[in-house]
Amino acid sequence: MAVLRGLFGLWLLAQTTMSMATLNIEIIGAGENQIPIAIVPFGGDEKLAQSISEVVAGDLRRSGLFRLVDPAGKSPHEPAEVNYADWQVRGAEALAIGTVETQPNGRIEARFRLLDAVKETELAGQAVSASENQIRAIGHRIADLIYEKLTGDKGVFSTRIVYVNRQGKKFSLVVADSDGHNEQAVLTQNEPIMSPAWSPDGSHLAYVSFETGHAAVYVQSLYTNQRAVLANYPGSNSAPAWSPDGKQLAVVLTRDGSSQIYLVRPDGSGLRRLSFSGTIDTEPNFSPDGQYLLFTSDRGGSAQVYRMPVDGGAAQRMTFDEGTNFSPRHSPDGKSFVFSHLFKGKFYIAVRDFQTGQMSLLTEGGWEKRPSFAPNGKLILFASEARGRGILATVSSDGRVKQHMFTQSGDAREPMWGPYP
Repeated sequence: MAVLRGLFGLWLLAQTTMSMATLNIEIIGAGENQIPIAIVPFGGDEKLAQSISEVVAGDLRRSGLFRLVDPAGKSPHEPAEVNYADWQVRGAEALAIGTVETQPNGRIEARFRLLDAVKETELAGQAVSASENQIRAIGHRIADLIYEKLTGDKGVFSTRIVYVNRQGKKFSLVVADSDGHNEQAVLTQNEPIMSPAWSPDGSHLAYVSFETGHAAVYVQSLYTNQRAVLANYPGSNSAPAWSPDGKQLAVVLTRDGSSQIYLVRPDGSGLRRLSFSGTIDTEPNFSPDGQYLLFTSDRGGSAQVYRMPVDGGAAQRMTFDEGTNFSPRHSPDGKSFVFSHLFKGKFYIAVRDFQTGQMSLLTEGGWEKRPSFAPNGKLILFASEARGRGILATVSSDGRVKQHMFTQSGDAREPMWGPYP
């Protein structure tokens, strides 16, 4: 079995403020055809500070695509110990078993096997290891492997999210695991923070800060925590978006009058104006192939979504529905885009197919803004409100599975899903 080592040290940020609080998650709805699976507690799991098998089970449950079958005292750890008839009677179609050991070098290694309980065969087996303070990362990786084997789609449990948490006059830029654990405040200040954007390799964040008295764009390394000004021109500097190759960003500046879209290198050099509408053009987002930008503009009289070539050319209007449409984000496969749709006083999360032009509403409406796709395209993260404060929420791309993610304090805003690690 292949041993995956050294994959989980990326996010050990030496100079960040760690918060022990986590996002509390409520799951609403389920997939149309849930896969019945039993996650048997791994042998040796009880000796760890955090149960790896519980992390795996929690990840699969949150996806809405799996129905967890209670092991009910059964604890096989090797295929030879499995009585398939027991699991067939319980209705399990898949079974995950494994063992956990602490290696002489102090690393934790989990060996797991995924079994087909119906065909009585092994589907996958692997060993995953990490340092003892990255136990949850082992669970996320195993859940990703199970998810991919049983659904055919790549899992996103090992990915991370970023959002802004506001508590009174304090604003924090927070990076967390996709399940809300391991929160790290990479920047805290008494001035607003907005529009965080991940670099394609997940090593940097671009964002807007008002610490100088007006909106300026910064880029910050998640390896070193060092930050640098990307755009601080007179007027407003906002809405950073990385190109897929990480070699440039789109930003919105008012240096020449109205809000217009510019391209700039990550070190702040090579500024080039891209839009020339004379109205408000904002919220750019690159297509996965880097050839187009989606953006929001009021050039037609109301906020709508447009698309234009990065190399120059006329902009094409993409939304024509009643109401206003803004905050567009491409799907990872480039076949559709998600956006926020305002109609009759309610904000909805909607998705539109490029080929058919068909729009689908994914949510019931309320205060729902700033959507972004998970890197596998199966989930969408967005800002919402519940119980009188700002929360994060997700919805599956078919609208069937929803989650509400509550911070223990403050208002969560401005979320964005990060790339694969």
